[in-house]
Amino acid sequence: MVVPPAPQPPKRRRRGLRIALLVILVLLLAGGGIAGWWAYTHRSDPVPDGTPAQPSPVAVKPVIEPVSPNAPVPTAAGVRAQLTQPTKDAALGEFTGQVSDPTTGRVLWKLGADEARTPASNAKILTAAAVLLTLPHDKTITTRVVLGNDGQAIIVGAGDPTLATAGEDEQTFYTDPARVADLAEQIRKSGREVTSVAYAVPGFEGPSMDRTWDKRDVAGGDIAPLSSLMVDAGRRDPLDEYSPRTDDSAAEAGRALADALGVHSEVEEVDAPSSAQTIASVESAPLVIRVGDMMRFSDNVLAEMLSVELAEATGREPSLSGGVDAVLAALSKAGFDVDDVTLRDTSGLSYGDKVPAAVLDRVMSATVSGDNSPKLRSLLDTLPVAGGSGTLADRFDPKDNAGAGWVRAKTGTLTGVTSLTGVVQTVDGRVLSFALMSGGTSPEDARPAIDQVAGALRECGCRG
Repeated sequence: MVVPPAPQPPKRRRRGLRIALLVILVLLLAGGGIAGWWAYTHRSDPVPDGTPAQPSPVAVKPVIEPVSPNAPVPTAAGVRAQLTQPTKDAALGEFTGQVSDPTTGRVLWKLGADEARTPASNAKILTAAAVLLTLPHDKTITTRVVLGNDGQAIIVGAGDPTLATAGEDEQTFYTDPARVADLAEQIRKSGREVTSVAYAVPGFEGPSMDRTWDKRDVAGGDIAPLSSLMVDAGRRDPLDEYSPRTDDSAAEAGRALADALGVHSEVEEVDAPSSAQTIASVESAPLVIRVGDMMRFSDNVLAEMLSVELAEATGREPSLSGGVDAVLAALSKAGFDVDDVTLRDTSGLSYGDKVPAAVLDRVMSATVSGDNSPKLRSLLDTLPVAGGSGTLADRFDPKDNAGAGWVRAKTGTLTGVTSLTGVVQTVDGRVLSFALMSGGTSPEDARPAIDQVAGALRECGCRG
């Protein structure tokens, strides 16, 4: 059998294949040439003979170094000269203030500093100092659930407004708070059958709101009616700092526990039987943590309840007025002259509060140096950093204010009131304390002006 020869590709097809291969070869040669040219022109310079070997990577070990106690001492004349220009700003309105050197205890500058003025949230400095001076820094608050009649679980308030409704792994507004979810989990593990939920509010007396407060501030998110039993400080949205607040925090706490237990009956207020068995309990964060949250967030509810906690611990009435008395008594006992201080509350929400800048500066100076500084030192950690954190995060633009990153201070704002009290490290390494109070102008205008005064202190060598 004869096998026919295999068919041959057409000549035209073979010619096209050769051309394609030739084009690919040309492109490869061209690409290689370009790559070689790029590598040649971007080559590193040759290492000279005798050059030491490349050192090992540097290991960074951050440390906190204390400021030198021997830093140059500013003079009163130098500080006065430094502040002359920024304190002329008309946006400051009626302006008072004081600047001190905590190391020497000397007042370096003052302007109307003994005049009692509305401090706004700078009043929280007095509250924080009073509780830190008086109470153990690791003190916690225990919220309990007791078993009433017929399987009724009663959540009993103890004065902790940071109690959170968030689940076990959910984010919370306050730092490491006690959780309603933990109470519910303990109850489930106890094997007790819960048929209904109620709440009790012992340990708080008197009105839940000061009469000088604006009731519109509840819906505005600045305050909530106070009670010994609160969840999320009354916020309707637990994670929103400026959330509208509830007008019945205790009932909200009862409903939160009922929801966590899957009990759908109506919650009610009752008196917890003194002999009732505790079936669950949770503890708040330590006092020093709660003070820190109060200062960083400028939280009015937390400030008021901290003063009530102080009042109860010192044998006073656990009420708004008792909290005011306890704060002033604690400061006086520590050696601060508070004769010219008038407080309606301990959060600074009231225009009835009147505090001289000199008092605020003396308390702030004591956080740095003096007999009280060991107990007050943690207060420095709670102060917002200029241009960096808290209520100063969007202030002190480093492009035009040297205080950015160097000023740490508590802000205060009400309509027509702007205040700023804190500390600053000067360019010479000296720590100064200050209290600055502005009134009669819009905070939008006064804030940049008051920030420039504090920023000028950062640039202060002030030895002339």
